[in-house]
Amino acid sequence: MKKVVFVTPEDAEYGFRLTGAEHLVIKEGDVEETLRTIMANEETGLVIVDDRLVRGMSEARLREMEKRWYGILIILPAPEKPGAEVEDYAMRLIKRAIGYHVKVKL
Repeated sequence: MKKVVFVTPEDAEYGFRLTGAEHLVIKEGDVEETLRTIMANEETGLVIVDDRLVRGMSEARLREMEKRWYGILIILPAPEKPGAEVEDYAMRLIKRAIGYHVKVKL
């Protein structure tokens, strides 16, 4: 069975260890080197990276690394409160789906 590896900054240190998956806590500048090391391990099948860590990397570089690897790379959205336009979009979808406006507190 292939391993699942979570890569997050320090503020998410304890969340994913509870799942039994491998969890690496790194700084933003170390993400590319860390991904190379993880992807070089044949036992790794899924890598999930916090969005805040890859913001400094170019999209092209990230896709290039992903193409060379046989596993799956997922960028996990950061646990930040969404901006007003994201909330507005979600509210419009809910209203359209159920037919009336619902107040949602985040």
